[in-house]
Amino acid sequence: VHPGFARPGEVLTMRVYIPDAEIEDQDAAVRAHEEIINRLSEISGVTSVGGSTSITMDGNHGGDPLFVEEFPTPADQLPPIRRYKWIAGDYFSTMGNPVIAGRSITWADIHNRTKVLVITENLAREYWDDPSEAIGKRVRETPSSPWREIIGVVGNIRDDGVDQEPTKTVFWPMAVEDLWGEELIVRRSMAYAIRSSRPNPESILPEAREAIWSVNANLPLAYVQTLQEILDKSMARTAFTLVMLGIAATVAIILGAIGIYGVISYSVSIRTREIGVRMALGARHKDVSGMVLQQGGIVAAIGVISGLAAAFGLTQLMSS
Repeated sequence: VHPGFARPGEVLTMRVYIPDAEIEDQDAAVRAHEEIINRLSEISGVTSVGGSTSITMDGNHGGDPLFVEEFPTPADQLPPIRRYKWIAGDYFSTMGNPVIAGRSITWADIHNRTKVLVITENLAREYWDDPSEAIGKRVRETPSSPWREIIGVVGNIRDDGVDQEPTKTVFWPMAVEDLWGEELIVRRSMAYAIRSSRPNPESILPEAREAIWSVNANLPLAYVQTLQEILDKSMARTAFTLVMLGIAATVAIILGAIGIYGVISYSVSIRTREIGVRMALGARHKDVSGMVLQQGGIVAAIGVISGLAAAFGLTQLMSS
């Protein structure tokens, strides 16, 4: 399953929030995030840096309807809820999620307040046969909002976990005008994804901290973790289930071995005289052992074959 990113062990993530008390002006807050991303990109070994209000699978997400111009919704209905994220920098390339059609959101789009957005492939295919057909189409978040142009389509993301269906997602510029009736919305809390060529991405942390503090020394870093750790957390329930099944299987094997040993031991004990007569008549030790093991092996083979057949049937039932 492709989760919407690649080689998670190379990516370090962290969240930085710029409060109004530190930088009151909205445009200045955007420029501060841009400067931080630029400083992070200059760190030795860093290959790309991107920002998003929510890194894939980190659980920090929300959603809202999305109205599509070509597919009008009846006045008394709302279109389905879509996952909303706001991005900046080289977010898609950093995550390893390819741009299938069109282009990504740039800093020019953010600074110029261009009315554009990017959507995932599964959302594009819901309305159009090919993702490339979505490029240039217009959507909006409310019936009274201005139309915004789709400029790119990216690969699907499994934001709710690899065991769930890909989440239909809309990616906005981190600064948007006329959204939900607000004159300007700037996302001050951004999670940075930093991809590195270093063997251990966590080794970047001290330099990343200095890079962020060189822009503003009062900005704390939160939720520092690798993308691999985020993936592992999303897999925690599945991993726990597998561990419990493994323990149960081990106990079953032990009980089965004890049972087989008990049966064969009892069989030998009640045939002690017979075995003694056989050996007195010239039977060798290995012949007697082979006889006992053969009889026990037949019983064990019947059990194994029956167990495998039952397991195959139950596995088909569990998988459904």
